Amino acid sequence: MKLILLFLFPFALMAQNMTNQNSGSDKAVAFVKSLNPVQQKKAVFPFNEMNRYEWHFLPAAMVGRTGIAVKDLDSLQKENLHLLLQAYLSKEGYVRTTNIMDFEYLLKEMQPQNPNRIPENYSVSIYGTPCQDSIWGWKFSGHHLALNFTIVKDKIGFAPFFFGVYPAEVKEGVKKGTRLLKDQEDLGFELINSLTPDQKFIAIFQLKPYTEIVTTNSQKVGQLEPVGIFAHDLNPSQKIILNKVIASYLLSMPTQLANARIKKIDTEDMNAIRFGWGGETVPGKPHYYRIQGKTFLIEFDNTQDNANHIHTVWRDFNGDFGADLIREHYHASKHHK
Repeated sequence: MKLILLFLFPFALMAQNMTNQNSGSDKAVAFVKSLNPVQQKKAVFPFNEMNRYEWHFLPAAMVGRTGIAVKDLDSLQKENLHLLLQAYLSKEGYVRTTNIMDFEYLLKEMQPQNPNRIPENYSVSIYGTPCQDSIWGWKFSGHHLALNFTIVKDKIGFAPFFFGVYPAEVKEGVKKGTRLLKDQEDLGFELINSLTPDQKFIAIFQLKPYTEIVTTNSQKVGQLEPVGIFAHDLNPSQKIILNKVIASYLLSMPTQLANARIKKIDTEDMNAIRFGWGGETVPGKPHYYRIQGKTFLIEFDNTQDNANHIHTVWRDFNGDFGADLIREHYHASKHHK
């Protein structure tokens, strides 16, 4: 999979360049300082608070969230929150995040009687003390969004992260034709339909797709059943498409993290990556795919609401919630004593 480096670096370089980690910490400090004492009590926790590991993608009215909700912030506080999001996401990731949030207004129009359609019902929590602690973190969560960040000195952990959208394609109104997760779906179809019949026989591991991502909102995940076709059994043009699929997820990460993740995939996952498909291979019909390596997992599911409702997730087997970075930090600290 050496092609992955050649192909993905241009994408990563187009992302927001986060060269100074302190700038992100400063944005977190500014956000916390803009909150009043009551709000701070809701939003700020010790780093070892266990709710740091709790995440979900259902509407917050259905599954409660910790932290302070966007709808309860004033204009300055919202501005500081958006600066924080911009600091820890690429430009692509920030646009994707705000577009998904804006879709709550669309859903409220589509389903005015649904009590769960509450725009700006997205919550932010801070763990630890930015700019003071060598290890701290924060998360942002609500309907179809779950972003988890862990900061260890100058390194960032960004997993698990979840993006979803309903409707996957808007069928009517002023937003008709809008598809917020277009690349993740279209590139998946392009890859599965580029395979020969013999390759498809290996790649398609079940004819009926799962009705949800398999890992759901688990706090910790291990490797799923090793299904699908190995990346090294794809031809060069198929490998390029696979690289594009992976890139469509990495593009949400800031440059620093995307580059580090690319290198890790290239060195550790090169001979282990599999692409597996479940369900139909044409748009408009229920379908699911996963890309699994030694260190990471991507899941894509579009089965609900007549295959017009997408859920996607990225998991790091050893790095969710910054576990690998925290281990490295404490290991280094021991040896420096």
